[in-house]
Amino acid sequence: QGPKVTYVPPPPPDDENAIFAHYETGINFDKYDENVVEVSGLNAPAPLLNFEEANFCQTLKRNIAKAGYSKLTPVQKYSIPIILSGRDLMACAQTGSGKTAAFLLPIVSVMMRDGVTASSFKEQQEPECIIVAPTRELINQIFLEARKFVYGTCIRPVVMYGGTQTGHSIRQVMQGCNILCATPGRLLDIIEREKIGLQNVKYLVLDEADRMLDMGFGLDMKKLVSYPSMPPKDERQTLMFSATFPVEVQRLAGEFLKANYLFVVVGLVGGACSDVQQNILQVPEYSKRDKLIEILQSIGHERTMVFVSKKKKADYIAAFLCQEKIAATSIHGDREQREREIALQDFRSGKSPVLVATSVAARGLDIENVQHVINFDLPSTIEEYVHRIGRTGRCGNIGKAVCFFDSTSDGHLAQPLVKVLSD
Repeated sequence: QGPKVTYVPPPPPDDENAIFAHYETGINFDKYDENVVEVSGLNAPAPLLNFEEANFCQTLKRNIAKAGYSKLTPVQKYSIPIILSGRDLMACAQTGSGKTAAFLLPIVSVMMRDGVTASSFKEQQEPECIIVAPTRELINQIFLEARKFVYGTCIRPVVMYGGTQTGHSIRQVMQGCNILCATPGRLLDIIEREKIGLQNVKYLVLDEADRMLDMGFGLDMKKLVSYPSMPPKDERQTLMFSATFPVEVQRLAGEFLKANYLFVVVGLVGGACSDVQQNILQVPEYSKRDKLIEILQSIGHERTMVFVSKKKKADYIAAFLCQEKIAATSIHGDREQREREIALQDFRSGKSPVLVATSVAARGLDIENVQHVINFDLPSTIEEYVHRIGRTGRCGNIGKAVCFFDSTSDGHLAQPLVKVLSD
């Protein structure tokens, strides 16, 4: 137990313009249509062709338009009708494929139809929907998205995550909570303090399930799902999303979802984003720093993420780049939440166009137009590689990825890399 955490994150701005701020989609957005979608399972409902077909109410339609959504992505076309029909879902889709809206829209739509409202006069809050994701950054993104869709209604989304004062999380929840977005550890903590009752849960969403397992949250997920007051799987709707579908995730799906769940796969499972141009350079460890400087100088001020293997290295490389007059900042699991938020802010605003990161910190981050990803150190697994380069080429924006391949340490990745590159 380190020092007492006192950090209270600043509230996100809540004027209408700030809530609906969104970013430009790239030219390749229409190309999303060509993504092959496979659905397995019995009696799957037909996919939607456009937003109109979903018959959302006026308020929700207005919010969707204000948020800048006009065209459905493949994962949305298939998932929305499945969720609206009440079926459980396991969906495999790349990061950046629009999956957050794919689960939020149908859930919010049913809540609006049922007239769900938040009340702050309860001893214990009983959210109708719980959304769990592995990292603070990702869960916050989901929350910001939920805020857009429920705008102008009495449905109240709340976000909570570790690295912040527990009292702050509790105060947020007690003001009323219908959609709870949380990271696993903090969620269980607040449930155990009996501030949240699970008896009313109709929707349980597990996002980036593969990543949660990688980060050691497997037991937390099982604990949550089998919590005494959590409605059993026949009495709730469970939705799982994952970028890759290893055996462990298949096992969880079997455990958490109803037997008749539908399985939706968009594009290649665990396939690299085809919107990313990938280059592999053979660079021995000792030449990596110079090579990095050379590439960054040739890139100019375009937003670039540099991945390294260790937390200390992230700080060291960022400091080294700053010495070389390249504005860089770093993000990793040991930095305090406040520092992580400032680093992301600087990167998003362009104040520091280079962000040096470890994988954990970067999984699921939605940062507008990251033009380049440089793998300074290759990750230990090919799945992790696919996830990293998914940081660029989001929402149809084309990105470039460069990898430093050191044959002494990265030999084990040679063959799987060739496979990913040739798909």
